[in-house]
Amino acid sequence: MIPTVIPTVQPTATKDELIHIVEALRSSMSPSGRKPGYGIIGTGMMGREHIRAVLQLGQAELIGLCDSHPKSLELGVDEVARSGGKTPKTYADAAALANDPDVDAILICTPNFTHRAVFDEVKASGKPIFLEKPMATTLDDALYLAEEALKYPAPIQLGMQYRYKSQYQLALSALERNELGSVKMISLCEYRPPFLPKVREWNKFSEYSGGTLVEKCCHYFDLMNRIAGAPPARVYASGGRAVNFTDFEYEGKPSDIDDHALVVVDYENGVKAQFALNMFSEELFEALTVGGCAGTLHTEEHASFKPGRPSRSSIKIQTPDHPAYEGVDCTFPDDIELGGHYGSTLFEHQRFHDQLAGNTNDGATCAEGLWAIITAWMAQASMQQGSAVDVREILASASLDPHRDGLLPEVWKVNDASL
Repeated sequence: MIPTVIPTVQPTATKDELIHIVEALRSSMSPSGRKPGYGIIGTGMMGREHIRAVLQLGQAELIGLCDSHPKSLELGVDEVARSGGKTPKTYADAAALANDPDVDAILICTPNFTHRAVFDEVKASGKPIFLEKPMATTLDDALYLAEEALKYPAPIQLGMQYRYKSQYQLALSALERNELGSVKMISLCEYRPPFLPKVREWNKFSEYSGGTLVEKCCHYFDLMNRIAGAPPARVYASGGRAVNFTDFEYEGKPSDIDDHALVVVDYENGVKAQFALNMFSEELFEALTVGGCAGTLHTEEHASFKPGRPSRSSIKIQTPDHPAYEGVDCTFPDDIELGGHYGSTLFEHQRFHDQLAGNTNDGATCAEGLWAIITAWMAQASMQQGSAVDVREILASASLDPHRDGLLPEVWKVNDASL
C-alpha cells in the first residue's frame, strides 16, 4: 500500500517560478573565463541540435566533430558556421576526438545501437560524457553502461531532455515540494506524427532503435519512474503497427517499427501508471496527469512540425487555493524555445555544464536511464507476448540484477526492505 502523506508546504506562484527558471538559464549564458571544450560524436539530426544549443548558450567552446557518415559530418560543419561558431576540427574516429587535449568533454549523439561501442572507444579518456537517449537498445548494454558509470572517474549525463520541458520542470518541482501529497496515479500520453528520416533509416527497425517504446518513449518512462519513485513491478502493453511504414523497406528489409501503444505499469510502492502513444497524428500533443492524496496536477503541450504554428504549454495544480488551480500558460519565450525540443535541450546542457564545474543537479543519471530502458523494454516484451510481465522474473531469467545500490536512482524514496 502507498502511505498517505498530507502536504505541509505552501504552494508556489507557478508563473513566478517559470520566470526564475528562464532568468537562471539566461544568466548562465556566455560566462567569463575559460570555457570547457566540447567534442561531438555523431552529427545527424540530434547532433546538429546539440551544436546549436552549445553555441546558443555560449558556456563551452565547440572544438570538433566526428561522424562516420561523410554527409552528416559535412552537415555538422555547416551547422557550426550557420550558428556563428568557429570552424571545428574533424576527426577520423571517436578515439581521436576523445584523445584531443583541447576536448574536455564528449557528447555521444550517434544512433542508439552504437552507444555502447562508442562509449568503449572513448572511456579510456576519463573525460565527462553526455550520452544521448536511449542509453542502449538492450538490457545487457544498458546494465553494462550503468555499471561502468559507477566506476567512471567523471560525470556521465544522459540526454533525457523532456524532463526539462517547461511544464515538466514545474510539475516535478511541485511534486518535490509535496504539493499533491502522496502520489497514487500517473497518466501520460503523446500524440505525434511518424518518425522522421534518419541516416540509413535506422529508426524504422527495432534491431537498431530498440523498438518504438525504447527509442521514442524512454523519455516518458523516465518521467513516470521519477514521479513514482520506485522500481516497476509489473508491465502490460498492447500496441503494434497500424498506419506508419507498413509497406516501408530499406535495402530490401521491411520495417518492423510500432506506431501505437497503451502501457500500464504497477510500481513496487503501489503507484499505478499508464502511457498512451499514437504516432500517426497530424500534430503533436502531450499530457501528464498526476493524482495525489491531496490534489491533482495536469500539464498539456500542443506543438507542430509545421512552420508558423507555435507551441504552447500549460499546467494546472488543483489543490485548494493553488495559484495555478485554473491553469497557467508556461510556454518558454521564443528565444528559449528555439534552443531545441521547445527549449528543453538548452536546460539539459546547462545541467551538464554545471556538472563539469563539480555541481550536483537533476541531470539524468545512468541509473535513471537504465530503469527507463527496463520499463520500456518490459513494455515491448509484453506487447510481443500478449500478456503482463513480472519485471523481477524477467530480469532474473536473464541473470540481470539492477536492484542494487548504485543502480537504483538516488531520487527514489524506496523502503530498502522492499528491495
